[in-house]
Amino acid sequence: MPAHPDRDPEALRRFALEIVDETDAIALGHFAGELTITAKHDRTLVTQADTEVETRLRSRIADAFPGHGILGEEFGSEAGDGETRWIIDPIDGTNNFVRGIPVWATLLAVERSGALVAAVASAPALRQRWHAVIGSGARTQAAGGPEREIHASVIASLDQAQLLFSTLRSLDRAGIGEGVRSAVGRAWRDRGFGDFWGYMLVAQGSAEAMFEVGPTTWDLAAPALIVAEAGGRFTDLGGQSSYTGPTALASNGVLHDELLSILAG
Repeated sequence: MPAHPDRDPEALRRFALEIVDETDAIALGHFAGELTITAKHDRTLVTQADTEVETRLRSRIADAFPGHGILGEEFGSEAGDGETRWIIDPIDGTNNFVRGIPVWATLLAVERSGALVAAVASAPALRQRWHAVIGSGARTQAAGGPEREIHASVIASLDQAQLLFSTLRSLDRAGIGEGVRSAVGRAWRDRGFGDFWGYMLVAQGSAEAMFEVGPTTWDLAAPALIVAEAGGRFTDLGGQSSYTGPTALASNGVLHDELLSILAG
């Protein structure tokens, strides 16, 4: 007998893809037009795209699954039945968004009893999506084409690896700047592809690792499942499996322990 949609991770993934069809259109409309930009108490930026996208997502989730909880960047937490929770980042990469850089995405993850079961990262300005279901692997779809499975790379030598990071400023402030410079100095190539995109590049095998300081649960939940289901590994910088921040390391898995050691100095 099929699982009820409320408990079926694949059905939840399909629903997530359906609702981001709606919010992609909202976000793209603002990206192409005038923006009202304000700063929150922590000096991060928020636009009407952030609030409108999260409002639509919350409404659609509440209508379909009234017992589910929700955690979102803009409007906080709503308690549900205690078992299932949706985690929302309406616009991951808001700073890119406001500067006209197309590297931003809506992130959705579903957590049941403390474990991630489904995730979607939709980047409409890049015309690409990534998604995953627990135990079923990770997939991507570009420009309306067919879905295809993605896999983390199998590169096992740091001198052949491409390493990604968010900003050197945050890494220096966290006291790991020296470790980062040591790691990238041994690598084949490094780039500052921050936000969700770095994690997606690791998941699809385009890079071997992404490290970051400062992200929160809504930044990391969807990427964590997608990377893991693509065969990679996702931890904090202490090596503990975590998607709550404030540090993160995603890798192809092969280089993970070596990178943790180098970053720790």
